[in-house]
Amino acid sequence: MSTYNNDNNINFSMNNIRNIAEDWVYVGASTRSLSLFENIYPVPEGMSYNSYLLKDDKTALLDTSDAMVAQDFFENLSEALQGRILDYLIVNHMEPDHGALIQELLLRYPQVRVVTNAKAAKMIQQFFDINPEIQVVNEGDTLCTGKHTLTFVMAPMVHWPEAMFTYDMSSKILFSADAFGTFGAINGNIYADETNFEQNVSEYRRYYANIVGKYGVQVQAVLKKAATLDIAMICPLHGPIWRKNLASILDKYQKWSSYEPEEQSVLMVYGSIYGHTKSAMETMASLLAQKGVKNIALYDASHISTDYLLSEAFRCSHIVLGSITYNAGIFTPIEHLLLDMKAHNLQNRTVVLMENGTWAAQSGMQMKNMLMQMKNINILGEIFSLKSAMKAEQMGDMEILASLLVADMKYSVE
Repeated sequence: MSTYNNDNNINFSMNNIRNIAEDWVYVGASTRSLSLFENIYPVPEGMSYNSYLLKDDKTALLDTSDAMVAQDFFENLSEALQGRILDYLIVNHMEPDHGALIQELLLRYPQVRVVTNAKAAKMIQQFFDINPEIQVVNEGDTLCTGKHTLTFVMAPMVHWPEAMFTYDMSSKILFSADAFGTFGAINGNIYADETNFEQNVSEYRRYYANIVGKYGVQVQAVLKKAATLDIAMICPLHGPIWRKNLASILDKYQKWSSYEPEEQSVLMVYGSIYGHTKSAMETMASLLAQKGVKNIALYDASHISTDYLLSEAFRCSHIVLGSITYNAGIFTPIEHLLLDMKAHNLQNRTVVLMENGTWAAQSGMQMKNMLMQMKNINILGEIFSLKSAMKAEQMGDMEILASLLVADMKYSVE
């Protein structure tokens, strides 16, 4: 397919390849038909799968793509190569949404040499019945393609053990694998500065919390490595490219990976069947708002995917959980949230608990026991216990609990 240059000298093509820097071409693809990323996380805006081609004296492709966008990916790659051979495939991440097309790529370009680390090389053998020529690289090794020199930064458990970054020392571009990405398809705006980051930060946070959130220590380690590099652009495997105001995403990663709340506010989540626990939680929310708390998030756990709640837990400094007693335990959606919080290593939060039980309220203590298995979780006050429905005489106790919560927050509310 042919390309042309418009008056602004921007390269367009029928396949949406884009020149992103000298000798660098974006050859990624998006889908808007995927409903669940990793078969668990809702992606109502679709998903992008980014790949990048270096056209130097030697050509190098950084990662393949997901099988569901194979046709677009191979069309983009063919058009970008314009008849040139492909010399290198650099594998930064072997997860199948980026590595699924490796075998097909090697069939189409049999002369290509795979460049990756030892752990990824082993995974190639696990996923495919192929024996390609592999150049194994370690931390700090370099690959010269002509004008460009690439170096490799190991990023284990961000978020698989074989993950690595590739840094172009010539263009000062960091290819960051799954780090610094987000959910959502690319809708023409390939650069983050062409979008409203503050408006979209919730999706960046949801992506981070669920995909990388468990591995804060490892993220901190790779952030220290990145701080030693002169970075002009960050190219992730999902979402738009960072070329301006890199501090906005780097600062968020610093905060999220240290499990520091993004803001002083309250996440409130309840599990209710007939509405009595819901009513009590709404009363608490009203009290907090009257005391000046901003950006309160109140959710029914039965009607929202847990990954959204986990993202809000990363945002907020304080959490209020309310659960009926269900089969002598925690209501299932609230239990799932607690399991997810633990699995993703959430810590450094203050929590208020509310339980309900018509004849044997037990959910409060069981929630507390689960929270005590997590790091640096402070249970504030006594468990607020309902017997079927909240009574007028309990308003005083709820008022005290709300005042305790506000006093514990690290800012003055009016």
